[in-house]
Amino acid sequence: MTARQARAVAPKLPLWSRPGYLIRRLHQLHDALWAEECREANLTPVQYGLLSALAVRGELDQTSLAEALGLDRTNVAEVLTRLARRQLIRRKPDPADARARLASLTPRGRTLTARMFADMQRAQDRLLAPLKQTERDQFMHTLRQLIEANNDHGRAPLHPKKIQTG
Repeated sequence: MTARQARAVAPKLPLWSRPGYLIRRLHQLHDALWAEECREANLTPVQYGLLSALAVRGELDQTSLAEALGLDRTNVAEVLTRLARRQLIRRKPDPADARARLASLTPRGRTLTARMFADMQRAQDRLLAPLKQTERDQFMHTLRQLIEANNDHGRAPLHPKKIQTG
């Protein structure tokens, strides 16, 4: 089915009137574009997001990373374990909390995160390519507005200021 045919059929399909369905479909498309552009690094978007948060902050504990990225703490622990195995991060005890461990980028992790930036940006640009710049700006504004308005309903609320303030 061509894009034109899809647009003609879309109004007749109840799914095309459901934001959840459209968001899920857009997420699938983003994953496909990510896989094409970032294949060489062998990182998922979540892994790259975690590395990016550490690149900005320097070091964070598991809970702060979870809150900064809107992820479940258990998922963050699993991602940290995988990244540590690849020697992209290191973990050490938190001197302020004996129960917590701080994660930070290794030189290898910092290099990979920086090297991947252009690939990641290409995936984002390709996703938004059909939109004019004003439409992109409005789309991003609307996404942030929806996330902020519904944040407390998620299993893992997003607290992005945790990256800046810890």
